[in-house]
Amino acid sequence: MIRIYSLTNQYFRVFMPQPSKPVVDLRSREHYIASCIALAQEKLSRFGSVAEIAAREREINLYPDLEQLEAPHLIHLLAAPAPGPVRQAQEATARGEVLLEHAAAGEGTRLFLGPKYFINIGRDLGLEQIAHLLSVEAGKVVSPESVAPLLDCQPRDLLPLSLGSRHMLQLAFDLERLARDLGEVPAEVLARQHLLIIISEEMAAGIEKDFHQWHFYGFRPDRVFFMVQESFHGLNLRDGRFVYDESSPRRLHNHGQMVVQQSMDRQLFTLPGAHVRERVYYSQAAVGDWLQGFVNKISYNIEDLDYLTGSLDFHSLGLVLELGEKGFRMVMEVVANNPVKPQKGGMLAWDPALLRDVMIESFQLGDLPNQDIAFLNRNFNHYPRPFESWRRVRDAGLPMPVAVKEGFLYFQPVQGDINFLVPTAFFRRQEMPAIKNLKSPAALPLAINRMAAQDRQPGFREFAQRTWEGGK
Repeated sequence: MIRIYSLTNQYFRVFMPQPSKPVVDLRSREHYIASCIALAQEKLSRFGSVAEIAAREREINLYPDLEQLEAPHLIHLLAAPAPGPVRQAQEATARGEVLLEHAAAGEGTRLFLGPKYFINIGRDLGLEQIAHLLSVEAGKVVSPESVAPLLDCQPRDLLPLSLGSRHMLQLAFDLERLARDLGEVPAEVLARQHLLIIISEEMAAGIEKDFHQWHFYGFRPDRVFFMVQESFHGLNLRDGRFVYDESSPRRLHNHGQMVVQQSMDRQLFTLPGAHVRERVYYSQAAVGDWLQGFVNKISYNIEDLDYLTGSLDFHSLGLVLELGEKGFRMVMEVVANNPVKPQKGGMLAWDPALLRDVMIESFQLGDLPNQDIAFLNRNFNHYPRPFESWRRVRDAGLPMPVAVKEGFLYFQPVQGDINFLVPTAFFRRQEMPAIKNLKSPAALPLAINRMAAQDRQPGFREFAQRTWEGGK
């Protein structure tokens, strides 16, 4: 099942960075903001203005000793499926031992279509609107006639489902199919599942209403956990002191803040009642106890288009469970960069100072040419025994890179930086697929084609209708 390029599985345990003092204070929102101000004062007070920080942003965020990095030393290869590990993955999933996290807080600013969860192409977009969005992005006129040949169907022929509904329906659809394959009752398998849905403040009411309307997509309401990822005003610099400026726009502190916030008290809640706004919040200790019941957590992103025809990959999950037994607590999938048209992204490299492979976020790479990035982060992460990575984030926090937006300073922690806190493995597939995400209008034709393929799955339309009617 596992093929090793070099070294052994054990070196991660020996050379992991030691526990460090927490970067930010996670006792409450107010403590977090105060510690962000203190951190800015400590690290950036040498600058005379936020504009100066913006001019030096790339330098501030640069990964240390970037020129000393080497090609990665160890990448696990996902070989041909083996019946044993695949069956183990299927049974663990059916038992509800795999926590299914869904990052659904994306604002979709580059798409100009509103929050990604609510994007409904079949209902809201025609060829003319798609051509207009492509024209704006490309800076040249793109005609509807040139778009039509790129599509497997007209947008209006898609089921009128939002991207968020498609995301949840596909998971429930695949779990129902798994139950039948294992000879189990589908409703019982769905009832065992635990989900964690990350949403934004602006979307919270709409998504909560969506789950009630769809009867929680067949899942048990008391096992569907939500977290509203908080947004924050920016920092300003006045008379040499950083201040939290409430006149600035509120923004998310990137996807890293999502995992930081999960380790804080009373952030996760369920909606077990009959009414939309009846929230039950859980203490930090209760969340820690809950997490100890899982063998793995899968972190999905709502913009992943491959997910729309296959949300459960038991082949890779089998490998992840094996790696978890060897002591790894984060597993990241990588893909080879295109040598003809290399792209920017998170880079896998060997850090001789840490004596280990690390995943480095793209904005930490400075002016590194894209062709020097051999392996990219596919942005699909697993967390074997997720309590342990949660505990490390709770105790140590994450690194806090910065970004200046609209003249204000915001911190931008990165979820992938958990790989610096826990033993982390990296794997690739024999045939490495291209990354297919709905990030910009250029991906809309592909999104339509993936949604059309989802609609064509045998039984999917009927399943969606049955779910809407409450399983009748």
